[in-house]
Amino acid sequence: MSKDYTDIISKKLSLAGWQVENTLKLFAEGATVPFVSRYRKEATGSLDEIQLFDIQKLHTQIIELDKRREAIHKSIEEQGKLTDELRKQIENASTMNELEDIYLPYKQKKKTRASVAREKGLEPLAQILMKQQETLVEKRAGEFLTEEVASIEDALQGARDIIAEWVSENKRSRESIRRLFSKTAIVESKVAKGKEEEGIKYKDYFEYSEPLGRCPSHRLLAMFRGEDEGFLKIRVEPDREAAMGLIEDVFVKGYLDVSEQVRVAVQDSYKRLLQPSIETEFRKLSKVKADEEAIKVFAENLRQLLMAAPLGEKAVLALDPGFRTGCKLVCLDAQGNLLHNATIYPHPPQKETGPAMKKVSSLVSQYKIEAVAIGNGTASRETEQFIRKIRFDRELQVFVVNESGASIYSASKIAREEFPEFDVTVRGAVSIGRRLMDPLAELVKLDPKSIGVGQYQHDVDQGSLKESLDQVVESSVNKVGVNLNTASKHLLTYISGLGPTLAQNIVDHRRENGPFSSRKEVLKVARMGEKAFEQSAGFLRIPGADQPLDDSAVHPESYKVVERMASDLGCSMQDLVSDASLRSRISLDKYISDKTGMPTLKDILEELAKPGRDPRSKIKVFEFAQDVQSISDLKEGMVIPGIVTNITNFGAFVDVGVKQDGLVHISQLADRFISDPNEVVKIHEHVKVKVVSVDIDRKRIQLSMKEV
Repeated sequence: MSKDYTDIISKKLSLAGWQVENTLKLFAEGATVPFVSRYRKEATGSLDEIQLFDIQKLHTQIIELDKRREAIHKSIEEQGKLTDELRKQIENASTMNELEDIYLPYKQKKKTRASVAREKGLEPLAQILMKQQETLVEKRAGEFLTEEVASIEDALQGARDIIAEWVSENKRSRESIRRLFSKTAIVESKVAKGKEEEGIKYKDYFEYSEPLGRCPSHRLLAMFRGEDEGFLKIRVEPDREAAMGLIEDVFVKGYLDVSEQVRVAVQDSYKRLLQPSIETEFRKLSKVKADEEAIKVFAENLRQLLMAAPLGEKAVLALDPGFRTGCKLVCLDAQGNLLHNATIYPHPPQKETGPAMKKVSSLVSQYKIEAVAIGNGTASRETEQFIRKIRFDRELQVFVVNESGASIYSASKIAREEFPEFDVTVRGAVSIGRRLMDPLAELVKLDPKSIGVGQYQHDVDQGSLKESLDQVVESSVNKVGVNLNTASKHLLTYISGLGPTLAQNIVDHRRENGPFSSRKEVLKVARMGEKAFEQSAGFLRIPGADQPLDDSAVHPESYKVVERMASDLGCSMQDLVSDASLRSRISLDKYISDKTGMPTLKDILEELAKPGRDPRSKIKVFEFAQDVQSISDLKEGMVIPGIVTNITNFGAFVDVGVKQDGLVHISQLADRFISDPNEVVKIHEHVKVKVVSVDIDRKRIQLSMKEV
């Protein structure tokens, strides 16, 4: 463990050194973020998952910086150019940019104008000009004429090329231009010549500019996408005169002819070398920052979607609606197993409404259906109305379910493994029903990018996006916990300490030996070691187990503490779970030890009060406005119900039941200023919105939540 790393991380993240040191030690021992966050609070000072991920990320970045430091040190040493001063600079560099600036003059380059001039023997002339003491410039340049240097101007040009490279590689000049970019750079966008019609969707950026530091991520990503597609030309630069003035002040001394030669070289250096280099750097930095913001939005949306309220274990009839091809219907039992599938044709052109009603009513009765799930795609509203007209022999809850990504799931390898004998239409309907029962368990089977929440997910760095979304899925699955005897291998894969192999081994063991009766039995699973058990056990649940704590978030390592509590009170552990008055008599101070501190004891007591409690909210039935079926039914000023489907930096998208989501711009979300739409709305939240404007041709709906 490097003490330097601990010091650097603790200072950058404003954390105590012992918190960082203990956290890094736990990670080095193979602990996961969910496990450390939940079960090692004493060691970390109760750091949350975000803080733990920040430590992990910064630690990785510092290691990468040190690897680059070593490579640069070695390269310069092999060139025989490593001085004590240079070694000190390399050791003290704290950023990648600083390191690369130091290395730039020693970096192996392809042929450049400066290297060609050096080959012609013009470096001594460049050194003479750089001193700016020579009064007879042309006469001195004439001393360097050769077969390769035919004229005085050729000699001066070569010398200026060398000076230009010196200026562009000078640490001070790079830092000063970098500071100017940071403070005053403008991002400017123009339409590419002849692309006005083809690139019309980027019309807002045909003639656009704003300070780079104030340009929001969604605008920057839109401009970069337009450039990638060939419709826009983007430039990032501060005021050019100011920039050249900065470096002229450093390198140009006096007003002699020789100083004018240096001035010309400095201006060439900025335009040809320095500006393009720093622009590339800032474009990359701004893209990384925009990516981080977009990924943050996507991750938060995904978290909300995964943590959406579940219906729970109830028998469900699910419908994937359609007109010409009919509505695919499936019946699922309370565990999500497929019991029956059929196709009904309640809508035009067949319009077999009567037989379809009879069929649905019969299936509801036969399979003791408790809820109906309807996909929100084509014919969704019509199918919802059709279902609500049927008189059933029981009370039924009817839900419209977001089916984004269901078609991708139905054609996936996972779906083929689950339902090899059924086609994609049946698999899609099953997925819709299961999403209602447990959104988390079903959505983990999908690539998060196909779920349809976020902004510019295809434009951001895909590695960073995947890493962030995987963290969200892992965090969500572990926060909820899984039923060890019913969880799919896809759900188990995300449990702390497991992964694909152990998840599959658990499913195989369950199939061969029957359900697990205790957490301890998991140790019998092939390749399940003590470490994997330690990391995963607290997140695995066994409803109805003989040991009541096996269906709770209390970790097996703490069972003895709970046993002592029960023994001291003269009761059983089950009594401790069911009787609040017994728990109120527990004095936690009595059970503090080297291994178990107050944070863990408080968590235990909270869990005993509600063992295995699902942290997700309760599901609510929602109904769209009955008189609104299509975009043409919307009128300005209407106030109607809707469901939030997506949140971006610039506002929230709301489904009002017309197959085209409307946008509530951030300025229309509340009667006060807000900087983040998440302050006001959440994914799947039921809201009331006012129709501000409707553009039927462009299929755009503007909504407001002000004064609604």
